[in-house]
Amino acid sequence: MILMKRSSSAKDWLPLAKGEGRAAELPTGEAFRSEWIDFQRGIRVGNIEPHERITQILKFYLERRYHTSFVTDRWGRGVYWQWICWLSRANREAKPISHDVNFGCAKLFISVSEIQKQPSSTGQNPKVFKSGLQIERGYAQGPEPYPGCLLKPDWDWHRLIKQCAPGTKLDDELRRLLKREGFVAEVGDFEANAVFNAKNFKSARQIRDAAKKYPKKKEWAGFQLYYPMTEREVHDCSGYELVQAICGIFSEVSPAMNACMQVPLTISHEAGASR
Repeated sequence: MILMKRSSSAKDWLPLAKGEGRAAELPTGEAFRSEWIDFQRGIRVGNIEPHERITQILKFYLERRYHTSFVTDRWGRGVYWQWICWLSRANREAKPISHDVNFGCAKLFISVSEIQKQPSSTGQNPKVFKSGLQIERGYAQGPEPYPGCLLKPDWDWHRLIKQCAPGTKLDDELRRLLKREGFVAEVGDFEANAVFNAKNFKSARQIRDAAKKYPKKKEWAGFQLYYPMTEREVHDCSGYELVQAICGIFSEVSPAMNACMQVPLTISHEAGASR
């Protein structure tokens, strides 16, 4: 993957130069450190300044790129979180039933988690840093274990399944990303997922067929499309390079995401002109 190169600034050639107060506080990603992606504990968000947090950095990037508000959600608490996502507020609010439910929306995410079905010599699945798209099915039949987790007719999951056929926009994007760009797709209960990559992907219909194998009542299920990075790859990057890589990955999956959204994302004229 090609990392986006930033333009030079005074800080590149004048080591002791300090930016203006307000500009230095913006969550541009320059203050982020790649070691805050910890493969044992998770993604660090606590005990650092707001403009250093990946939650604020990627929200800032997405809202400037698409000129729309994003909602941040997460799994985890304390200093390290395990999974973080960003979803379009407009897409959520357009849903007549689930306008206050994040589970119903396609979202961009990052996480440190295991690669499914690839056990190492220790009997454990190796961990990777994932960046990409996630769409949840939740529980397809009640009763719901907790509020908002039961699949409703207006969830983006239904759009995903409809797109899981040969010749659709999603099929084209999966073929491009998995076959040529090194992305991975998973569908399942996040404990024993079906995994698709360049070696075994044939068409988006495989996603739909695999999803049918997970019980509607007893199991949570969902879909992920992501680019995997090893611990070494992550920590070989500077913090800013890693942020730019994540932003590039989000851009790569956005056409697939739009194919499954009620309100697609559109790039602002300002963001398009700056590319």
